[in-house]
Amino acid sequence: MAAAPPPHASGLSPEVLAHYDAMPDGERTIPAIDPKYLSAEKARQEVGYYAPHPPGTIIVDPEARFLYQVMPGNRAMRYAVAVGPDGYAFSGEATIPYQRDWPGWRPTDNMIKRDPGQYAQYSDGLPGGLSNPLGARALYLFRGARDTHYRIHGTSNPWSIGQATSAGCIRLYNQDIVHLAENTAPGTRVVVVPKEQSGLWTHPPIPIPNGEPT
Repeated sequence: MAAAPPPHASGLSPEVLAHYDAMPDGERTIPAIDPKYLSAEKARQEVGYYAPHPPGTIIVDPEARFLYQVMPGNRAMRYAVAVGPDGYAFSGEATIPYQRDWPGWRPTDNMIKRDPGQYAQYSDGLPGGLSNPLGARALYLFRGARDTHYRIHGTSNPWSIGQATSAGCIRLYNQDIVHLAENTAPGTRVVVVPKEQSGLWTHPPIPIPNGEPT
């Protein structure tokens, strides 16, 4: 039997690194993620997760900078994220009525007002593409018929993943947002946990004698 290939200098296996190789996506090719921007913590992976929500639910933990998609059997697919100010400002529940491939982007009026030198040039919008801040996919969050203007999206800056960033909502590696989008149906429920509940559901509930688990 042939020996398994050695891990990359990053410590990641070839199988994990393959998830972040260059990948064709319609007429575009998503560039590979430089391994220096990856780690075992940041690579998408299945983990134990004990949220009281049905499979398919997306749970965002901005403080921990992780996003979880609930799977059966107390499991979840975990993705590393970067979080901008809008990502910290939102908590609670929403639904995803639709998603877009290679979406266009326009900075908010507040972003233009706050930093016109950086954002005013994009006041008419920026078409979708490899340099667009929303990356390869965007999932749009609504409460009822109201757009929350909160997005889960890709990024043109893979170095930012796992960081607090200067703008935006919740961003993933482009390879990861494509993977998440492929597994997210219209109407998917999203739960964004507040800072004081960060890390909730990452460990099994502790049973108490003659009572319900806590």
